[in-house]
Amino acid sequence: MTATILVVDDEPDLEALVLQKFRKQIRDGGVQFVFAHDGIEALQSIADHPHVDMVVSDINMPRMDGLTLLQKLQEAEEKKSTIIVSAYGDMSNIRTAMNRGAFDFLTKPIDFGDLEMTIEKTIRHVEMMREAGRRQAEAERAHASLSRYFSPQIASRLAAVGEGNGMEVHRREVAVIFTDIAGFTSLVEAAAPEVLAALLNEYVGGMTDVVFAHEGTVAKIIGDAIQILFNAPGDQPDYATRAVACASDLDAWAEAFRARWKSKGVNFGVTRIGVHAGPALVGNFGGSRFFDYTAYGDTINTAARLEAANKSLGTRICVSASVAEAAEDFRGRPVGDLMLRGRSEPLRAFEPLSSVAHECQGTTQYSEAFAKLEAGDASAMPAFAALVGLYSDDALAGFHLRRLLNGAKGVRMQLE
Repeated sequence: MTATILVVDDEPDLEALVLQKFRKQIRDGGVQFVFAHDGIEALQSIADHPHVDMVVSDINMPRMDGLTLLQKLQEAEEKKSTIIVSAYGDMSNIRTAMNRGAFDFLTKPIDFGDLEMTIEKTIRHVEMMREAGRRQAEAERAHASLSRYFSPQIASRLAAVGEGNGMEVHRREVAVIFTDIAGFTSLVEAAAPEVLAALLNEYVGGMTDVVFAHEGTVAKIIGDAIQILFNAPGDQPDYATRAVACASDLDAWAEAFRARWKSKGVNFGVTRIGVHAGPALVGNFGGSRFFDYTAYGDTINTAARLEAANKSLGTRICVSASVAEAAEDFRGRPVGDLMLRGRSEPLRAFEPLSSVAHECQGTTQYSEAFAKLEAGDASAMPAFAALVGLYSDDALAGFHLRRLLNGAKGVRMQLE
């Protein structure tokens, strides 16, 4: 690095002396000098040479003195480290200069050995401050990028830690939430562009806020679909509990959002949610040019298929047994053993319920009817028929009743 030093002094022979005394450093490319004869000329010189690294300025000069120049330099967006030169014993001006932000001071007559050491010290300070600025800028860029995926707390921590912070691709246990909107393609084709933009921006923003409130990670947003991770990138021992709570809050937010837009005449589809837990490959898959923190594997695919299962089941949230069993105080009712595409074994699924819904009489009746269905008891059909008669809006009970009426038995089911 060649340091550029602006010397501001009205003594006519100082320029020649400085160039003579620093000729070796100039020749070796360590420093280069530019000169000005007063504060006004110095400011113009900095405007012409914005790469100036530091300023050495006398105090007593015509038009604009060194103290005024120092003040102007400190008010600028990019402050210049400044050495003030004062008459020997002029402590009042030296004190004023230091109070105004001077980095150091020298006294006249100038000792060029002292000047050289002071310049070297100032250059080291400038380099240190620039490096700190670069690191800060990198951290801010990293934080801005990470904030797209992580809650503010996690983003700040990851940006501060830097490399080796869990971004590298590795295998780990995660809980995955997959959400999608029913009928979104039809809405895209029918809605005006400005309406669709407002809808989707508000929806994604609101859903993301819910995820971040639970310290989840937004791994992917593809149109209306959102993929969410827990226990990645950092450890969250209660990740299953977090995932269930987050899914319930996402459902509540999406339903309120849907009702709000319906009152405006826009029929926004139901948000369907699938939740599963298991091993996955997690990390930055963006290569050296892009940041793409996401996850791949059967666990991710299963969460997506559980989301799709809601369409047939009539539910809005479908949670696998691996999540329900690991979550603390899970409240819900069994859906059945689903044969999902790509899996050779059935997967027990549950519909999570609120505390109020879990304690209601309808849930008790459903549990009794499901137990009969699982046991192959012929009384399962009238039990579900009675349940639907009492609770016509219970879509899951209606689903099982239709299965039974069509000749199905047991709780294992192949969904389309």
